[in-house]
Amino acid sequence: MALKFRRARRPYLTGREHEVRPMTLDRHETAPASSTVERVASTVGRLVFGGYFLYSGIHHFTDRDRLIGDAKSKGVTWPEAAVLGSGALLVLGGLSMLTGVKQKAGGSLVTTFLSGVTPANFTRNLAVLGGAAFAAASARRPRTAA
Repeated sequence: MALKFRRARRPYLTGREHEVRPMTLDRHETAPASSTVERVASTVGRLVFGGYFLYSGIHHFTDRDRLIGDAKSKGVTWPEAAVLGSGALLVLGGLSMLTGVKQKAGGSLVTTFLSGVTPANFTRNLAVLGGAAFAAASARRPRTAA
């Protein structure tokens, strides 16, 4: 006995594959409303967490020569590129988390930075790495302006 398969009908496509019509939902699902305390705590946490990384990233550029010297003393292969690149990761990631724009991407940038420096500063960075990974993996979607 042979199995027969039928191509599934796709109601959101027209006769040509490249023309896509908007899909409509049968039901409207919304996230539960946050309390005022939750919203304030989330905002304060985002400002402190993002602000810390933004400040650190700016520090990579303002105190570049000292940080390059530190990187050289630790045997970093390309110390100038490492300091400037890590500063860019921190500034972009910190700004993203601070403003709440593309928070997952920002959390991923900070996680990338922390993954590289955590072996040298294990105890301090492990908790911060967990927080950045949590921000990158957050399922919550930002609100859009009406």
